[in-house]
Amino acid sequence: MITEKQESILASLRERIQGYMSEKRLSHTYAVEREITALSGIYAPEDEFTLRVSALLHDITKELSLQKQLQLCILSDIIYTREEMLTPKIFHSRTAAAVIKQDFSEWATDDILSAIRWHTSGHADMTLCEQLLFLADFIEDTRTFESCVKLRRFFYEGIEGAQDKMSHLRDTMILALDLTIDELVSDGKPIHVDTVSARNYFIYEKVRCSK
Repeated sequence: MITEKQESILASLRERIQGYMSEKRLSHTYAVEREITALSGIYAPEDEFTLRVSALLHDITKELSLQKQLQLCILSDIIYTREEMLTPKIFHSRTAAAVIKQDFSEWATDDILSAIRWHTSGHADMTLCEQLLFLADFIEDTRTFESCVKLRRFFYEGIEGAQDKMSHLRDTMILALDLTIDELVSDGKPIHVDTVSARNYFIYEKVRCSK
């Protein structure tokens, strides 16, 4: 649970981000906040406020052009590879941190920045907060893509009777990464190495825990 003061801060933050995105992106952002509120209630009630701030800030540079993304990378000393130019969707998760440090400096904490940094690609050994933002972004209730609907159904149908909620989260992350990789393969697009590393990590963890 969060306090009345924290609710007021979140309300103010919702207004502040309106100048950074379109109405459609704003609708998605608010939906991610709702979703992560539900997920934090299951997995991390003590982190609800941090997670909701992360949700509100996660896409503040999503609608910038690739050129502007790269300019932000240069100005902020964000290193990227030539191969990553072929996966442009990853850049907003990095450039958001630069904008947060400049325009929302009070929220430039390690937990918030790391959750936002990894909400698109994932990576090996993700923290709980990183997993929850990744998942909330994928299954929020305005998402109608087949993969989003499938993952949302898998998570909520499974969590009801799950004896081990953390194992169910791990299995959900594996499915999320499988669906992401399947779509990229079908579209003939490259798969970022961090996404592959994330999937392998969760698979290894599943095997380790089954022994």
